[in-house]
Amino acid sequence: MTAISSTESVRVRFAPSPTGPLHIGGVRTALYNYLFAKKHGGTFILRIEDTDQTRYVEGAEKYIQDALHWFGLHFDEGPEQGGDYGPYRQSERKDLYKKYAEQLIKSGHAYYAFDSEQDLEAMREREKAKGNHTPKYDASVRHSMKNSLNMSEAEVAAHLEKGENVTVRLLIPQDENVVIKDIVRGEVTFSSNELDDKVILKNDGMPTYHLANIVDDHSMAITHVIRGEEWLSSTAHHVLMYRFFEWTAPAFAHLPLILKPTGKGKLSKRDGAKFGFPVFPMEWKDGEDLFSGFKEDGFLPDAVLNFLVLLGWNPGDDTEMMSLEEMCKAFSLDRIVKSGARFDFDKAKWFNQQYFINTPNADLLVMVKDVLVKYNVDGLTDDFISGVIELMKERVDVADDFYNNATFFYHEPSEYDLKTFRKKYKAENAEHFDAILAGLEGLDTWDTEAITQVIKGYIGDNGLSFGAILPVVRIYITGTVKGPDLFPTLELLGREEVIARWKKNASQLPESV
Repeated sequence: MTAISSTESVRVRFAPSPTGPLHIGGVRTALYNYLFAKKHGGTFILRIEDTDQTRYVEGAEKYIQDALHWFGLHFDEGPEQGGDYGPYRQSERKDLYKKYAEQLIKSGHAYYAFDSEQDLEAMREREKAKGNHTPKYDASVRHSMKNSLNMSEAEVAAHLEKGENVTVRLLIPQDENVVIKDIVRGEVTFSSNELDDKVILKNDGMPTYHLANIVDDHSMAITHVIRGEEWLSSTAHHVLMYRFFEWTAPAFAHLPLILKPTGKGKLSKRDGAKFGFPVFPMEWKDGEDLFSGFKEDGFLPDAVLNFLVLLGWNPGDDTEMMSLEEMCKAFSLDRIVKSGARFDFDKAKWFNQQYFINTPNADLLVMVKDVLVKYNVDGLTDDFISGVIELMKERVDVADDFYNNATFFYHEPSEYDLKTFRKKYKAENAEHFDAILAGLEGLDTWDTEAITQVIKGYIGDNGLSFGAILPVVRIYITGTVKGPDLFPTLELLGREEVIARWKKNASQLPESV
């Protein structure tokens, strides 16, 4: 890992484009940047890279910020917070990019290009006819195109005045090895002959990602660039630009891909619909399509972060459960792996369950009340709902399970496990069920201890087996043999409800035997 000097102040940025919702892979990138900054007492910055106005999606920037706030990944500088290095939206920094593009032209490292789309398409067709199946604008074609390399000053001035198809392209040198020293991947080398002359300033005066990224990282004093591996191939252009500007490049760390559950290919938004799980932090509507989010699907934000941090990084031991603070202390870039990490939704649900178990009931109350509202359950006290949470939290994966796996707490069962009932119920035990019910009706105190003493005491005193009695009682009350401990369940449901259900089902269910 690149050493951090005691005098260096770590500054990292998360720089999403507002072209749609924040993918869960983007959340992981933001998380790693956050952890690295906090580990070293540094600064975590949000920069909105909105230079591609043709792909700008209304509401995407707010979605990104809302999602990161939900996770508790709060920024030190950004569009909301401000800071000494703003503006933090690239669209508000337009004049800065033009200045630096002109500087590259003057130093001979960039040039004006005036090619129309028809000119570019004709070039591609010519190259394909020569057998070049991946044509690009580079040293092999640049001198046959409409650009300032091939024109007199007067011709260039005339084209600039006309203002049509004016772009600025980076002039890539030939026959060089461009070396990238990456914290995750080690030394990576690209031949400059493989690189194209990227457009760095578009006809509308807006920069492309390449120029804006370099200028902003430099002007915002970014020390470490931590981003997805899909940007690794672009980094060769960036390293060259740092050299052209005579700037010191930040340290680079390119993160492994998050892979589909099959382990083959990058996880996409369509995979969520295909495999039935969320790939966005919060739900997102795209035309007629509604993509689910972890939040609406009943996940706790801390659980999702704990799941994500281990997709591509490990703490060096078998530790799995970590708070955000513990992640900050343990995190290091040198423990990020190179290979892609398979998205395992079952593991995500396991983490969520662990966080339910370890979260105080009071902190889950609002979430569960929202679930009950969704299922039109009302009129319950907070104490009752908290009781359900306590009994069910070890038996749920997502928030909706507090309803779906526990409907018997809110409604009298409409369906019964008759297969198990027929197997367990014996007519000769009817008098025992009546006696146990009479014992419950006579209780002075309705609590778990008293209920347990009545039922277990009667079973023991009469030489009965628990397997002959308890499953039947469970079905009388809940309709199923699945669920939390029976005796606290009876306490929470209350004397009146339990006795009413018992009497009704003791008279009706034996008819199914």
